[in-house]
Amino acid sequence: MELTDTDKIHNEVRQGEAYSPESEVKSVYKKYFYIESYGCAMNFADTEIVASILNSNGYGATKNLEDAELIFVNTCSIREKAEATVRKRLTEFRKLKEANKGVLVGVLGCMAERLKNKLLEEEKLVDLVIGPDSYRSLPSLIQQAETGQKAVNVLLSRDETYSDISPIRLDSNGVCAFVSIMRGCNNMCSFCVVPFTRGRERSRDAHSIIAESKDLFDRGFKEITLLGQNVDSYYWYDEENGTNITFADLLESVAQIDKELRIRFSTSHPKDITDEVLFVMAKYDNVCKHIHLPIQSGSTRLLQLMNRTYSREWYLAKVDRIKELLPTCTITADIITGFCTETEEDHQETLSAMEYCGYDMSYMYFYSERPGTLAAKRFEDDVPLDVKKRRLQEVVDMQGVLSAKGNHKDLGKTFKILIEGNSKKSDLDWSGRSEQNKSVVFAKGNFNFKIGDYAMVKIKDYTRATLIGEIVN
Repeated sequence: MELTDTDKIHNEVRQGEAYSPESEVKSVYKKYFYIESYGCAMNFADTEIVASILNSNGYGATKNLEDAELIFVNTCSIREKAEATVRKRLTEFRKLKEANKGVLVGVLGCMAERLKNKLLEEEKLVDLVIGPDSYRSLPSLIQQAETGQKAVNVLLSRDETYSDISPIRLDSNGVCAFVSIMRGCNNMCSFCVVPFTRGRERSRDAHSIIAESKDLFDRGFKEITLLGQNVDSYYWYDEENGTNITFADLLESVAQIDKELRIRFSTSHPKDITDEVLFVMAKYDNVCKHIHLPIQSGSTRLLQLMNRTYSREWYLAKVDRIKELLPTCTITADIITGFCTETEEDHQETLSAMEYCGYDMSYMYFYSERPGTLAAKRFEDDVPLDVKKRRLQEVVDMQGVLSAKGNHKDLGKTFKILIEGNSKKSDLDWSGRSEQNKSVVFAKGNFNFKIGDYAMVKIKDYTRATLIGEIVN
């Protein structure tokens, strides 16, 4: 997934009550496990797969770290910050392990694949290292680690999609869920480590995706997000019917499950999103009008160095097409400042591209070189850190202006909001999102709404990140 830094979204995810029944007696489980998940939404979805595999093999989940005999951290290697956070956390776990010799600590996911030797041998921080395509081997690896051996499996697969595993929904609000539709990535962006840690792109059986989505709706979920490193390149051949299933086909099939089920997707690569996908979005009211379309840089020269396979002009034309076909659609992006050889002119092109596109939100970073990437091998990381940070702040400031402008346009408008829970600040207010993926807070009042209901909300005020409204139905 393209640099969607959900340190801001799903940082430190723990097991929830959805699959940790309090009524169970501890002795029915071999051991209790505890997982923290950092990084991208795909990692969070993977953690739900891991929980399902462990649970089906007799391991129970706990929300309390002190009760756990198995401790796992699942993280990505896209950002240096995420790795630093996890290293600090692993150091804390090592202290806990010293106090309880029976505790095993493991690292899952992309970081495990990239740093297996350091984590196991040099720093001796963990007992198990399991890559993103090796989760099925967890039970046997746990047994191996229990004998005192270092347990590792980071082999990448060309066909593993976990399509037969029903994820256990972690800390679920019972309203929103992720559904993985593909794994891996074929886009060799020079700054990105994902193709080396998650392997080649492969798409999941469309029938299993539709079945999982329908099951979620039948269980009361009202919104699903179709996940992939690049959802628009989804492609699956249906041997039974002799047809090719594209992402537009899949999106339409999921949208047809029920009009009350909202559909989101992430992430789109600009070069792959097609008019057919936009036509489906326009045709179905329950397909949310929001596209995350990472630009990374507004400079054609830098985009070439990044191996993004499009130019500034091509990207802006794609944005124009989206706005033409979907006038109410919001667009969000990923932006990197200070990539190798970036000049002030390149930086100004990024700022002007942001202004042209009018992003409602962006994930913004300064470039941090990731070992093993094409950029690390080919280019010098030659932009000084203070320059990177200054340019990042200018990008952040620009996004602040654009977000405020976009929210101001929503004043007086009425949106259909899916209620996801209480507002963080007050139990007297509901919190939810519009189909444009904007966070909306509104007073409960005397209305008899509950979590999972839709409410018509008129916007009366806003902050940079939140719309503030009132129920009108």
